[in-house]
Amino acid sequence: MPDHNDASAGQGLLRDPGRFERDVLAPIRAIVGDRGIITDADAKQPHLVAWRDNWTGAVPAVVMPADTAQMAAVVAICAATGTPIVPQGGNTGLTGASQPHADNSEIILSTSRMQKIRAIDLDNDTITVDAGCVLATIQQAAAEAGRLFPLSLGAEGSCQIGGNLSTNAGGVQALRYGTARGLVLGLEVVLPDGRIWDGLRGLRKDSAGYDLKQLFIGAEGTLGIITAATLRLLPQTPASATAFLAVPDPAHAVAWLRRARKNLGENITTFELMERRCLDIAMRHNSRIADPLATRYDWYILVELNAQGDEEALRQRLLTVLEAGIEADEVLDGTLAASAEQAAALWRIREGAPEGQRLEGASYKHDVSVPVSQVPRFIAEADAALAARFPGIRSFGFGHLGDGNIHYNPIQAEGGDFAEWQSYLPEVNRIVHDIVIGLGGSITAEHGVGRLRIAELAHYKSDLEMEMMARLKQCFDPQNIMNPGKLLQPELLARHKAR
Repeated sequence: MPDHNDASAGQGLLRDPGRFERDVLAPIRAIVGDRGIITDADAKQPHLVAWRDNWTGAVPAVVMPADTAQMAAVVAICAATGTPIVPQGGNTGLTGASQPHADNSEIILSTSRMQKIRAIDLDNDTITVDAGCVLATIQQAAAEAGRLFPLSLGAEGSCQIGGNLSTNAGGVQALRYGTARGLVLGLEVVLPDGRIWDGLRGLRKDSAGYDLKQLFIGAEGTLGIITAATLRLLPQTPASATAFLAVPDPAHAVAWLRRARKNLGENITTFELMERRCLDIAMRHNSRIADPLATRYDWYILVELNAQGDEEALRQRLLTVLEAGIEADEVLDGTLAASAEQAAALWRIREGAPEGQRLEGASYKHDVSVPVSQVPRFIAEADAALAARFPGIRSFGFGHLGDGNIHYNPIQAEGGDFAEWQSYLPEVNRIVHDIVIGLGGSITAEHGVGRLRIAELAHYKSDLEMEMMARLKQCFDPQNIMNPGKLLQPELLARHKAR
């Protein structure tokens, strides 16, 4: 029996193709039709392979219900037969949460056919959408209605809102608008027994008991499948100003951020930090990226403001704060975008950093958060500790300084052996995460736990926190059929199930 799942009845069916076809696939096919089920090996493949980090899996079938009623009926069959389920949206995750295991012991339940925008209420400033709606589609629908849906990610052209909510996605505008959690007013969820919880209430005030929707946001599909959401809409902010600034170090970046917040308030939408190596590697692997400044510097920030009203006035406000930062030695140099094209060119630097990094050999990816005030100390301590232990390792830090989320992704020494450097991953993770926890931080800020961080979560969370999470899982999903082997270790669930 695979160690990630204790749903023995379902696994027995999966090991008996005849019974599995008769008791599971046939009744599911009767619900979703031929269009809603994939068993062909080639057609399944895109659902089995992650776009990063080589997560792969195997399933006998990918099931794609067309609506919530079909989803609930399929889950009810899986519950009755003990068939484990891997919920999947756009398959753009970075920690293996939406990837099946390799032992053919699960089926994938995909929301990709559930793409309806159910309602837009402009008086209430809400939009209600199916879980399979692509994030960019929701952004566009909001824009066409004269509103803004501010969640913004690099994968927004393919990620789905159900997955965004299941991982509590953050993105580049979390400084101003918060993570996905803060943009949700209501959810519809299919529970592990097949019942539908309708919590699609577009209320901003509701103190009637537990806020149940919050249990499913960030749960990575382990407590139920999000099938629809009622989301907040905000006023559009058509005026924008973008600047790329050089700073002496992260501490001075934090100092200028403090100045900017005092003078520009909530107009600051994005505040990104990156070190020089990020720019060098981005330029090395993308000919469309150029250094916007004539002089090389060690650290940079990319800041974007958005507001209603006059764009030139917004640019002047940013320029005034920039000049004050230069006078205070917080900022060394900088450039303000004079057009949308120039702003896009500056953003290509930030977007090109992680893309170029993948071509540089073994790298150690960390999606961590610490209090903004502790970011400089975290980077300095992590850089020093890794350099002392692994001579030649290349620091590579960038991310959302405005909300304390740093993607700290050091890279192997140039010319080093890939396999040797790859073997250092557990020790690198422990060094980095020990520093993060010591500074009151989190080992995952916006990417989630999935399979990648499952052991580290148990190592760093307190026993009481892990017990509370395990008891929630046991309450909602006593068979452990909902995304087993993700987020919570099987032995932890077994221990609390025995009590």
